[in-house]
Amino acid sequence: MSEFAKSPLSSVEIGRAAIQIAITASRSEENTVKEILATKGIKSTAVDFGGEFISSIVKIVERAVVAAERQGLVAETHVGAGAVAGAAHEALEQIKVKAIGFNVGGKIGIARSGEHLCVAIFMGVGVLNLNEMCVGLAHRSLASDE
Repeated sequence: MSEFAKSPLSSVEIGRAAIQIAITASRSEENTVKEILATKGIKSTAVDFGGEFISSIVKIVERAVVAAERQGLVAETHVGAGAVAGAAHEALEQIKVKAIGFNVGGKIGIARSGEHLCVAIFMGVGVLNLNEMCVGLAHRSLASDE
């Protein structure tokens, strides 16, 4: 019996996984992290974004939903999409004060195991090369079959 089967993973562990994949620097590193997380029973994916913060909010949420559906983290239903969109929006809420009025660029990390879904947003905020770094993280619960 695997360790995953013995003890379900907690929301904290899934949040940590979402951050791990969000902070990867390349696609090859992202794939390596994804494989490691999979051995622990965690599905994960990541997607890049960038642009002016306010006009990028909808694009960031949409990219998170599409990535989670394409990679099988959630079902292509309003319940699955709503959980990802809600978590992505909450993660953005946590960092919006630093980002409003600036350009942003970064990566969305999404992790799921059982009923736990976490979205992490890792981004640089700034003008030219004067960047501040931010991380937002949110959790949603949904039925294991969603």
